[in-house]
Amino acid sequence: MNVLLDTHAFLWWVLDDSRLSRRVRDVVGDPRNDVFFSVASAWELAIKAALGRLELPGALEDLLPEQLTLNGFRVLPVTLAHAMAVARLPHHHHDPFDRLLVAQARIEGLRLVTRDRQLARYGVERIW
Repeated sequence: MNVLLDTHAFLWWVLDDSRLSRRVRDVVGDPRNDVFFSVASAWELAIKAALGRLELPGALEDLLPEQLTLNGFRVLPVTLAHAMAVARLPHHHHDPFDRLLVAQARIEGLRLVTRDRQLARYGVERIW
């Protein structure tokens, strides 16, 4: 199974947060699954950390590469096709980062690991 982590799902995985569902723990922890982390999420984390809206257990530039390697997550770059696909999405959701993740999941055929039920309205399979 190929899945794309929403930003909060990545953080909760890294921090072993109790809000992470059992299903997500099983899917992300299964070595047979390919788990993707979007560059859009890295950008979101960087912005929120810089604004003081997110407290991390270390510097993002150290934490992120360490956790990606430790967990075997694959980095999904943002392509022009991903960015352009956002324009064709209905306005079910207004968060630009989530909209980009939806576009990436749709184009790449990935299931989206997210607690946000609204994102399923875009026709992507939501895992939670």
